[in-house]
Parts: sequence; structure tokens; C-alpha cells
Amino acid sequence: MRVRPVSPPSVYGRLRVERRNLTPARWLEQRPPDNDGFGTVAGVCAPGFDAYARILHPARIGEEPVRWDRVAAVYGRSVSAGTRWHELIGAQDPVRYRNDDTPVVPGVWDEHPQEGPTPADVARTLISVLSQHTRTPDCCWYGLWDGYGDYDWHDTPVFRTPGRDEILLAGPLDDADSPARDPHEAWLENPDLWWPQDRAWCVGGDVDLVSTYVGGSAACVAQLLATPGLEAYAVAETSTVN
Repeated sequence: MRVRPVSPPSVYGRLRVERRNLTPARWLEQRPPDNDGFGTVAGVCAPGFDAYARILHPARIGEEPVRWDRVAAVYGRSVSAGTRWHELIGAQDPVRYRNDDTPVVPGVWDEHPQEGPTPADVARTLISVLSQHTRTPDCCWYGLWDGYGDYDWHDTPVFRTPGRDEILLAGPLDDADSPARDPHEAWLENPDLWWPQDRAWCVGGDVDLVSTYVGGSAACVAQLLATPGLEAYAVAETSTVN
């Protein structure tokens, strides 16, 4: 059995672990103390953007992604901005559906959407769009929940978002998915949060979610909604996350 190092690395994928200066993340901590947005798009992503999109993590058949609307058609249902996966497939429990007897549909889907940070294939498509909507694609910041993986992050400084403590990472936008693409560390998770130095947009996800949320300009979100390869819906910053 492989033994994980006790001390976390200085580089995660190709992203640098920032231990000295967490200033670039402090804007994400500036939330009203009586209403931090927990459980909402703004809480998972960031408040204050002109528009927001919900990006659905695809189901799978083998290694191939499957859109939710394709699955919905089999069940005689439709997909909207607020659709919850477990309800779409007729599962009763929103938490334990992965372990219940809900049948897959042969030839349509055989694996639930991935919970957690943005899946690698979705991340690559997001990168191609988001790079067009920032002046600083070579200088981006990332948040990684300190509960992921087997590293012991307890001595690493964190910044706080609603319900989570995050490690700050740094690197170009093109390396946002480098942890999941690391051939030597297949267990690494992509970061939950991404934002460029100019804060033109923010990507947010969470260990418990099957969706990624993006806040940005109206033009940025409109392009995400129209991008082939993304199953995306417009949402509000106060919308409940799924």
C-alpha cells in the first residue's frame, strides 16, 4: 500500500501552494456575518457578479460523458436550472442515492455525476471559455478544501468560505485542472475555487455537489450557456445549490 507523506507538497498538480500571503483570497471572506450565503450560489462561488451559471457534472456510460437532459428524456422528465439529480432518476434520498437500488439505464448511463470539484473534462471546456474573459489568464488563484485527499494540511494557512477552510493555490488558468491530470497522483482533486487576478469571474464547487457554479459578466455567462460540451443554466446568486 502506498504511504502518503504527512507533510503536504509545495506544488499541487502544477499549482503552487501559497503559505505566506493569503491576501489574494481575502475578498472571498468579506461576507455579512449574519448572512454569509451558505448553501447558495454566492456562498459556493462569490457574490456580486452580474450573472451566474450552473454547470452540470455529466453522468457517465463507461468513460463517456452523458448529459442530464439525455437521462431525463428516458425517465419522461425535463431538466431546469434547479433540477436535482436524485429526483431526476427517481431516487428518494438526496444523500444516499449512490448506495441505494436505483437502477442504471443500460445504454444510457451507468455512473452518477461526479460529486466534488469540477470534473477534468468539464474543467478543460471552462478554461477555453474563461480565458477569453479575463486580462490575467496567466495569474490566477485557487481554493482547495483542506479536507480533500490524504495530506495533513493542519500547518498550512487557510482562508475561510461559508462552511469550508481552503488552501490557497496559484498558477495560470491553463493549469486549473493539472491536479486531476497528474499521472503520478490520480487521487488528487481539482481545486474548488478559481479566480483570476483581475477577479473578472469566479468558479465555485464543493465536495457535496454535482454542479459547478460560475459568476462573471453577462457576456461571459452567456458564452458558457451557449458552449457545446457544457450543460449550463442561468441561476441567481441567491439560488440554492445542488
